[in-house]
Amino acid sequence: MKKDLKLSSILNPFVNMFKYHNLTIFIVILVGGLAVGILMLSSALQKASETNGYTTTNTTTTSFDQTTINRVNQLHTSSDAPLNYSPPAGRTNPFTE
Repeated sequence: MKKDLKLSSILNPFVNMFKYHNLTIFIVILVGGLAVGILMLSSALQKASETNGYTTTNTTTTSFDQTTINRVNQLHTSSDAPLNYSPPAGRTNPFTE
């Protein structure tokens, strides 16, 4: 007599194992997927920051003329108090009480 091999008899041990360890299997797969994703992202960032073989083709030279330098020198710093400032007429300041 030959025994009939059924698919359910072959898969039954695997199904029982999955029933008892499904949370553990899920966590292992989740952590593994996250690790692979982080490694792929790290690899992509490393490749993007490499400068091997990069040559600049920018030959544009910039220069400031004297009028621009004078205008920059006239600028005030943020610590300087504004001189003689008065708000425009007809407008109220919404931040005053």
